Amino acid sequence: MDALTPNSADSTAAAHANARVRILCAQPSIANHFLAELRDVDVQKDSLRFRRNLQRLGEIMAYNISAGLDFTNKTVRTPLGESSSMHLSDFPVLATVLRAGLPFHQGFLNYFDQSPSAFAAAYRIEGTAQVQVQVDYLSAPSLDGRVLILVDPMLASGKSLVQTYRAMLRFGTPRQVYIAAVIASPQGVEYVTREVPEATLWLAALDDDLNEQAYIVPGLGDAGDLSYGSKL
Repeated sequence: MDALTPNSADSTAAAHANARVRILCAQPSIANHFLAELRDVDVQKDSLRFRRNLQRLGEIMAYNISAGLDFTNKTVRTPLGESSSMHLSDFPVLATVLRAGLPFHQGFLNYFDQSPSAFAAAYRIEGTAQVQVQVDYLSAPSLDGRVLILVDPMLASGKSLVQTYRAMLRFGTPRQVYIAAVIASPQGVEYVTREVPEATLWLAALDDDLNEQAYIVPGLGDAGDLSYGSKL
C-alpha cells in the first residue's frame, strides 16, 4: 500500500497485531489523559501545557522502553550499609527531528539523563503531489553498537523518519533501534516497519488515516507550531 493510500481496516488491524509496534494508550492510563489534552483545540491554546504534555508522554514512553534495555547488578553504599541494585548498562542515544521533536525528546532526556543526543533538521517540501523530505543538518555521536531511540511526535507518511534514520547511519550502525511517536497513521507504521525492519515502534496512539496533504486524521495539528508558534 502506498503511503498516501486511504486507510483500510486490514492495515489498522495489522499495525495493532505487529509485535514490533507497541501502542501506549491501547490501555487506559494517565498517558491517555495527556494525549487527550494534546488533541483538544481549547487546551492547545496554552503552548506551555502543550509542550509539557509532550514531555510527559516522552517520560512515560522512556520508562516503558527502558524495560527492554540491558541492566547490570551493582552494589552501592548507603549511609547504613550496602544495597544490590540494577543499573542501566548503557544509556541510549536519543535522536530527534527539529523543531517539533524537541519537547518530546526532552521527556526522554529527563529519564535517560546521561544519554548523548543526536539532532536532524528535516522538513517536508510543500506543494508537491508526493511527500518530499529535505535533510539539511545532522549532529550525532557514534552510533556503533549503541541503542538508538529516534523520536518525533507525528509519524504521518513515515518518509521523514526513514530518511533521517538512514542519514544518521553515517555515524555508525546501532545494535538496537527504537522509533517513538505520539501519533501515527497506519500508512506511516506500515512504511516504517517495511523500510526499517530492525526497529521497534512505540506509539501513544494509532490514528485513522492520512488526508490528501498527508496529515494525520484526527491527529492534533502541527506539533511544532503548537509548541513554538506559527511559522511563515
